[in-house]
Amino acid sequence: MLRQYWKTLLATTFYAAAYSQPSLAQALPVAILEIDVQNQIDYRTDVFDYSKFATDPNPTTTSGPPKTFATLVNIADIIAVNGKPARGTAVSRQTFLRLASAPPPGGATADVERTSILDFMWEILDGDGVPIGSIMATGMNFGSPPPGSPSTILRDNMTITGGTGAFLGIRGQAGSGPNISSPRQASITEDPSKRRTNGGGAARRVILRVIPMSAPQIVTTAGAPAVVHASDFMLVTAANPAAPGETLILYALGLGPTRPGVDPGQPFTTNPQQIVNSPVEVTANGTPTQVLFAGGFPGAVDGYQVLFRIPPATATGDARLQITAAFIPGPDVKIPVK
Repeated sequence: MLRQYWKTLLATTFYAAAYSQPSLAQALPVAILEIDVQNQIDYRTDVFDYSKFATDPNPTTTSGPPKTFATLVNIADIIAVNGKPARGTAVSRQTFLRLASAPPPGGATADVERTSILDFMWEILDGDGVPIGSIMATGMNFGSPPPGSPSTILRDNMTITGGTGAFLGIRGQAGSGPNISSPRQASITEDPSKRRTNGGGAARRVILRVIPMSAPQIVTTAGAPAVVHASDFMLVTAANPAAPGETLILYALGLGPTRPGVDPGQPFTTNPQQIVNSPVEVTANGTPTQVLFAGGFPGAVDGYQVLFRIPPATATGDARLQITAAFIPGPDVKIPVK
């Protein structure tokens, strides 16, 4: 009976929350994504015979700085996002302009100092290789970062134009952080199937200041966060607090796509279970909890349930809970722990 009560109450809550998203969107947090890559190679278009493209299995080199209007494609492996292990591929395409107020011969006269125009795409997988989504950006390479950037962005001026999967509708701005090593410069004739074997630049960080279309958030119902004891589905309240080390269930919005997935606008199913596609993290007072399950709430369109174990060392009193999905954090809520 208790479980059915919560199903009815939460279905009503999820329905109401779905129609309040425009007001919630006004207060969406800005998130920082730090994407680390390695094995990065710049394949420069230094020959114009298409029959020679991607044919040389050996490491190649190029000589001299690229000329104005020359192009290159950079390919790299994603290895981490915000310090969490990740996989995927980063691809960028550049056209050199060599913009400057007093350019050398062959450069381009301009009021800004930039090297090239740049299109970027990051297709991100979790550490197990499950697709999370893609982020696209475009802009100008090198020079000063855009105004309002985090201090960790050292150069580039890119706008985030959108995304797919868990990053659908994302926007913001981006630039490069510190380069541990620069990309290896290779000829367009080098075979990119040998990229990892031939080796590239060891590491590079790109930093994105993102505004998501929707952010994860823990549902509030009956005047309190929708967090219940896993043992009896009773709401965690001051009169019925959580205990350190206890297993709890929270109910949330905005955790993104699931697998095997449902069509847009369709409710989540009981069979098969719909598992959240993205990494989901719950912290208590900043300490990661053990997340045991994160999936769609059956019958809800944008409602999720997350089973987690609060850390045994959690201090008594009000514990600050925060949920993160696809590396994007939601707002804090507080639950009593005793």
